[in-house]
Amino acid sequence: MTKECHDNSCRKSHHPEQVKKDLITRLNRAEGQIRGIKGMVEKDIYCDDVITQLSATQSALNSVAKVLLDGHLKGCVKDRLAEGDDEVLDELVTTIQKLMRK
Repeated sequence: MTKECHDNSCRKSHHPEQVKKDLITRLNRAEGQIRGIKGMVEKDIYCDDVITQLSATQSALNSVAKVLLDGHLKGCVKDRLAEGDDEVLDELVTTIQKLMRK
């Protein structure tokens, strides 16, 4: 469960175990890629090769964001709209804007 608190209100995400395992696997892979990139910089590896690895890592993180956004829309957003909480739409717009800045 992920815990997120904003303005004194705490919400939790509830991901199915398989989704959670998939997210953790993807994040572990990205974490390993970042450690590898750090090593490349320390070893003065050619810049273009480092940039290629950075791009691959950004892609891996984007895939995590896509999985999370999908679950958020189909779970959290859907549930909150069903409860009459239209504020979730403003939150969603802000979230999508953050993702589009990349």
